[in-house]
Amino acid sequence: MKGLKFLISGIFLFFSGLLFSQSILKGRIIDSSTGDPIYAAVVGQKGTGNGTISDFDGDFTLKVDNLPATLVISLVGYEQQELIVVSADKRIEVKFVVNKNITSEVEVVDDRILEKQKRNPLTVESMDAVAIKEVPTGNFYEGLAALKGVDMASASLAFRVINTRGFNSTSPVRVLQLIDGVDNQSPGLNFSLGNFLGAPDLDVKSVDIIQGASSAFYGPGAFNGVINMETKDPFLTPGLAVSMKVAERNLVNPSARWADVFKNKNGKPFLAYKLNLYYLQAYDWEATNYSPIHGSSVGAQNPGRFDAVNIYGDEYFGANDYSSASAYSTSYRGLGNYYRTGYKEVDLVDYNTRNFKTNAAIHWRLKPDLDYDSPELILQGNYGNGTTVYQGDNRFSLRGIQFMQGKVELKKKDKYFIRVYATTEDAGNSYDPYFTALKLRDEARPQEQWSSVYIKYWQSHVIPRMNALGYPGLVLNPSWPGPMVDPNYEQFYLPYDYAAKNQWMNTYHDSLVNWHNMVEQLTNSGNAGIPGASATGYYVPGSGQFNDAFDRITKAKNNEGEGGTRFYDRSALYHAQGEYKWNFTKIDEVRVGGNSRLYRPNSDGTIFIDTAGRKITNWEFGLYAGISKKLLEDKLNVNATLRFDKNVNFQGLFSPAISVVYSLIKDHFVRASFSSALRNPTLTDQYLNLNVGPAILLGNLNGVDSLITVESFADWRNTQKPSSLKYISLAPIKPEQARTIEVGYRGTFFEKVFLDFSAYNTWYNNFIGYQIGIKAQFDETGNVYYRSIQPYRYSANAQSKVITRGLNIGINYFFSNTHSLTGNYSYNKLAVANEEDPIIPAYNTPLHKYNIGINARGLFKSDSGNSWGYAVNYKWVDNYFWEGSPQFTGPVPKFDIVDFQVNYNWVKANLNFKVGCSNALRNLHIEAYGGPMIGRMAYITVLYDWQKK
Repeated sequence: MKGLKFLISGIFLFFSGLLFSQSILKGRIIDSSTGDPIYAAVVGQKGTGNGTISDFDGDFTLKVDNLPATLVISLVGYEQQELIVVSADKRIEVKFVVNKNITSEVEVVDDRILEKQKRNPLTVESMDAVAIKEVPTGNFYEGLAALKGVDMASASLAFRVINTRGFNSTSPVRVLQLIDGVDNQSPGLNFSLGNFLGAPDLDVKSVDIIQGASSAFYGPGAFNGVINMETKDPFLTPGLAVSMKVAERNLVNPSARWADVFKNKNGKPFLAYKLNLYYLQAYDWEATNYSPIHGSSVGAQNPGRFDAVNIYGDEYFGANDYSSASAYSTSYRGLGNYYRTGYKEVDLVDYNTRNFKTNAAIHWRLKPDLDYDSPELILQGNYGNGTTVYQGDNRFSLRGIQFMQGKVELKKKDKYFIRVYATTEDAGNSYDPYFTALKLRDEARPQEQWSSVYIKYWQSHVIPRMNALGYPGLVLNPSWPGPMVDPNYEQFYLPYDYAAKNQWMNTYHDSLVNWHNMVEQLTNSGNAGIPGASATGYYVPGSGQFNDAFDRITKAKNNEGEGGTRFYDRSALYHAQGEYKWNFTKIDEVRVGGNSRLYRPNSDGTIFIDTAGRKITNWEFGLYAGISKKLLEDKLNVNATLRFDKNVNFQGLFSPAISVVYSLIKDHFVRASFSSALRNPTLTDQYLNLNVGPAILLGNLNGVDSLITVESFADWRNTQKPSSLKYISLAPIKPEQARTIEVGYRGTFFEKVFLDFSAYNTWYNNFIGYQIGIKAQFDETGNVYYRSIQPYRYSANAQSKVITRGLNIGINYFFSNTHSLTGNYSYNKLAVANEEDPIIPAYNTPLHKYNIGINARGLFKSDSGNSWGYAVNYKWVDNYFWEGSPQFTGPVPKFDIVDFQVNYNWVKANLNFKVGCSNALRNLHIEAYGGPMIGRMAYITVLYDWQKK
């Protein structure tokens, strides 16, 4: 590590010592007819190999050795231009004219694959504004799952989460999501809620997904990847856009965007603003897996039922297990292992998804005469709310959740920015359906009491029927040496033909099922005359008893004071960041920056340990510096970055990164990089205090002593020997670190085929997971006080290293000016994980997956510009094992889906019509164990897009 720091320092000193002698030219390229900025235009210095490309805003920067210089500007589809530049004082403006004589044999690959993607030292997948409009899925965010190396988990229709490089999760704490440089995370949960509270489709200009450890570039949280969204600049995209989408499952999705520009008396734009409105409503996918949970001790054929995945409150209870005792007691014969009546998720959550998002921004150019080089002040506000289902440790019903964000930013493009923003949230009336089911169950009748009533009915209604059907009889054992304590126990009788007994149980299996169902109904509606037992053992969904109890439980907070299941979360975060760039003549770029963040969790004891008026604050800061330099006549691009981060509760750590990109020949690039990442423990890792029913989930800021292991406690149940118990202690949680080595290649073949390949290996230290243990009280004889038994789950670090590796291959074949074929394959493997280490990595990622697609635009183009287009994508995902809570841990079967869309662009009317279908073959599948079955979604979208000139 020290040697690496010295190497980085040496690179900084070497670059800083170079002489400065070149001139820097800046300019902008626009379409002569529309005024739109043009990206990916090639700007070269005639007679040299010196060149660059324009960015999304049409801007470019080029260093030349001497003036005057002749620039050659070119792009497929436009007429080439030459400009003689004599001074670097003025900004260059190039108006491109469309080449109407272009044929289908032109090189189209350079128009589809951006130069920045070819030269990027990291694995980056991009989606531009055109691709966003033409994505075959229902929305652009869902369409990101077709990019190589990208995993998506769907907790519900509106809650889709993106991960990269493994450890897929519906709580993506290892992936950072940025929108215009602003962290989109929930302040209390410390991860983004997908795009549920993110950017509306109409306002998204581009999305870059940077894969792998990226803390050195983006700060803590950029652990396995970054989703970097950029919205449309109102200066560049004024006008009105309105869309309406209708689809299956009663989906209605209107959206609108308006932007305008004001000019000063000199005719220069100086003020611009935009406003977005977005609304979605639909009936969500239902979670209806009624099979036994993975690892269940009984199967679906068990006469006494089982613990089903999406039924809550029917979990295993020791007092209901007579699978052993029934072999020895005439009083419990046939009972076996029976399970209490639970509540289906469909009876506990609101599947009517609603999502409203709005944002407004004002952009003020402080020096309008400088046009796009002017410093700019931005004031922006975002608001979102909605109702949906989220899956984490349990399935959670988010009702009326609100998300508010405000930003103030002063920036000068490619020079500096100062950004300050605040994010607050309100959980509304959100609650835990799983825990709600447990409280409904216990309020109707306590567990032990329900078991006693069940046994009473079994003995009075079932055992006589069993005897009448010839259940094998017993013979007293005259040689029994001790007193006859209980003549019902079969151990006092002579051995008999157990084979005959088992045969009887198999013969009358259906009768046992019916009898268990009968006794279940009797127990739920009566008390068998047992004194003190409640009259009702089960609140029927939809009944007055159920509705009253449900409303009372879900309206009360999930804390010790109120004892309900509702979350109170009004957490906030405050963030400030600044950065400055220098562009020298001999050094391409020197960049320094820093940030500071303050977390203010506020849950009133429903999520964190902020009970009894306790206030929690958590503060962190980071500093970074980076340099980049092109060498060997710009064929070699070297980047180095070093970052330092410190959280108030943990020691400061460095995150270095070094990368090189080398152009072998024109349009062929090889790259190698070393990158690192830091992930500070989240607020839940530090301060969590959440009762989810079967266990209490706790943070681990101070360490834990005397925790009984689950395995030894199970042994103690069998042996009753105190010596069977094993105790462990947990060290305080500490930051997780990752180091990644990556190599890659990008190249263009035959002017039509683009190949992108990358391979990586990542080492994780102090991997953050969970340790489950038990605390219990014992009397002086070693017997446990059963009421004192409490399972806990603590955040903890793995003791051993975790290693992952993988590769991605992507191919784009542009076989005409209108059509392209795409294909990608991803391989990700958890290479090393100590199975004896109790920390579960929860890799949750398929070993193999691939996509194959075909896209077309500009088909049957008329003289007026009207045209057709379509896109089809086939996705195949290998099976994988999903590790979540005990209720939601199990296999995800492999699946494949087909998405398609057909669109028509009516230029004169500014209209675009799109008809499409996600999962067109209706291949029902899950993407997270315990999640909903995802089906087909056919849709129609109409878009009106008027761009103000």
